[in-house]
Amino acid sequence: MRVIQWATGGVGRAAIEAVLQHPELELAGCWVHSEAKAGLDVGEIVGTDPVGVRATSSVEEILAIEADAVVYAPLVPDRDQVAALLRSGKNVVTPVGWFYPTERDGAPLEAACREGGTTLHGTGINPGGITELHPLMFSALSSAVTFVRGEEFSDIRTYDAPDVVRHIMMFGGKPEEAMGGPMLGLLSGGFIQSARMCVDTLGFAADPHIRTSQEVAVATAPIDTPIGVIEPGHVAAQRFVWEAVVGETCVVRIAVNWLMGEENLDPPWSFGPEGERFEVEVQGDPSCFVTIRGWQPETVEQGLVRNPGVVATAVHCVNSIPYVVAAEPGIRTYLDLPLVAGRAHPDLR
Repeated sequence: MRVIQWATGGVGRAAIEAVLQHPELELAGCWVHSEAKAGLDVGEIVGTDPVGVRATSSVEEILAIEADAVVYAPLVPDRDQVAALLRSGKNVVTPVGWFYPTERDGAPLEAACREGGTTLHGTGINPGGITELHPLMFSALSSAVTFVRGEEFSDIRTYDAPDVVRHIMMFGGKPEEAMGGPMLGLLSGGFIQSARMCVDTLGFAADPHIRTSQEVAVATAPIDTPIGVIEPGHVAAQRFVWEAVVGETCVVRIAVNWLMGEENLDPPWSFGPEGERFEVEVQGDPSCFVTIRGWQPETVEQGLVRNPGVVATAVHCVNSIPYVVAAEPGIRTYLDLPLVAGRAHPDLR
């Protein structure tokens, strides 16, 4: 299957590496935002030997390429771009949206899928795995479920996107700037879909309104970080939460906890003795509690070179491609696809 990579940030570069290692996939094209990257062999962009595919900044060139799928991974999604790809006969897998869209939100892209005979699938890690796939998967071992949770605890210093961390997430800014910034709205686009998928699949009679909240912690002393020094009184940690409730009872909770380390914070947040991790919880008969490690780097320095969480996001997209290509046209979620699996290392197959 011929695959195009759209955008070559952290997720895009990791996706290219995964495509090159996947026995059923072939890299057919690559769209880049930067003119400086246009014309380069994709191997130069990802730091490997030449792969024989040159990047382009031309949307028209990408639409003209014969390909089975596109891994669409820009920072911010553009519905018109996705629709054009779908109409051109290319299936689209993406970590930036359409995990479980409402009928109204999905209608234009459903129409594009019908026109192109193609499929759109939103996937990734968080949202995309921890916050909907894993709670639902583990709920299969419980009856009379009363509550599910997916939560991340990460050191945001390991995220190698300084402009995003500083100017969109608003780390290092004043608390009122972060609380009034765009991040809660941007995140809610995906995480509310996660909550809705859990509510609908488990059958909770939840209020259709998903309540959201944001908290910040500030530095009490200068904190040296990859985005520069965070001065006292400025934002050094944030928590975002999405909850679905039945009456006064919370039945689905999704949260992310992002800290610039664990020192000199007010309130004095920490990861606790468990350290950085992802957690999945199901309360029912019986209940289960799962801690997942390995998707956070051992050190900040390692994370700035290659962040496992970013890689997992990309690989989940790439591994889903054969299943998405085989699916019926339309927007297809985890609920519509069979079990998605990885593939063996080249040396072991």
